[in-house]
Amino acid sequence: MTTRRNALKIAGAAVLAFGMAAPASAAEFEFNLQSFLPAQATIPSKIIDVWADDLEAASGDRIKINRYASMQLGGKPPELLDQVIDGVIDITWNVIGYTPGRFPSTEVFELPFLVDDAVPASAAFWTMLEEDIAAREFSDFKVLGGWVHGPGVIHSNKEVVVPADLNGMKIRGASRQINSLLSTLGATPVGMPVPAVPEALSKGVIDGTTIPWEVTKALKVPELVENHTEFTGPMMYTVTFVLAMNKDKFAALPADLQKIVEENSGLEFSKFAGRIMQEKDDPAREIALDRGNNVVTLDADQSAVWAEAAMPVYDDWLAGMKDNGLDGDALIDRAKALMSENGS
Repeated sequence: MTTRRNALKIAGAAVLAFGMAAPASAAEFEFNLQSFLPAQATIPSKIIDVWADDLEAASGDRIKINRYASMQLGGKPPELLDQVIDGVIDITWNVIGYTPGRFPSTEVFELPFLVDDAVPASAAFWTMLEEDIAAREFSDFKVLGGWVHGPGVIHSNKEVVVPADLNGMKIRGASRQINSLLSTLGATPVGMPVPAVPEALSKGVIDGTTIPWEVTKALKVPELVENHTEFTGPMMYTVTFVLAMNKDKFAALPADLQKIVEENSGLEFSKFAGRIMQEKDDPAREIALDRGNNVVTLDADQSAVWAEAAMPVYDDWLAGMKDNGLDGDALIDRAKALMSENGS
């Protein structure tokens, strides 16, 4: 870990030396926030920038958030949370599934055909983080937000209508549960961070990918594959995200600024993030339609066939939760109850 930490600090110093540093600031507290998507993608531009701008304004510019997209400070996407723990960076948002099995309770929201709507699910996820998940599994961080994206979609080089159509296909998955689902349905799952998807599609390393519509615009996926399969009713899948801060950096803030950080984070921010991601699905979907791509929308009966075929994923997950000393059924019940309370 020391070698990795030193390498990342050197990379960060190189970035600053070549003129990529944030403008000079009179802020009392400056924090570096690194993420893996390009700055114009939905999460950096429409969620994180809004959060950071609001936080800076609410603090009277006593806080400054320096933002680095596309891993400008070095490292790889799966390392982001460890960069926060190590103090290489101060804040990040990241896909929890990039570190498989490390935060097992969060996987309840990634189970297939469980989530109906990103906003109630994001509210439920944040509530469960506050109740006990954060203390149990995220004690190395200050967790500021947790949310999910809109419906997961299959984007592929051939039409996919029934589960058997996936047989033999190499499909990129975003998390352990998505990969389990793909394997159960007959595909060969290929794990990779989302920035690697365009090259993998263009070179034929994968035959398709599972991502929500909103991220296809930044990745230009409709230019790389012509077939898209979406579902009616509960989502085929979603993934969990977390906004995390180095806990020592948070603790070093005076009480009034800690309060401002928390007031601009938490439940309402998590719901906002889930809503924005889901709202950005439709404009991205239109790009595929405008190109004349084949968008297959499975009806409720067709989608139910997939949901039934996905049931072994639940059995495997519940067994894994038991091995970890966790009550998977209780997690599912709590997630469903909270999503219902919040409008799903």
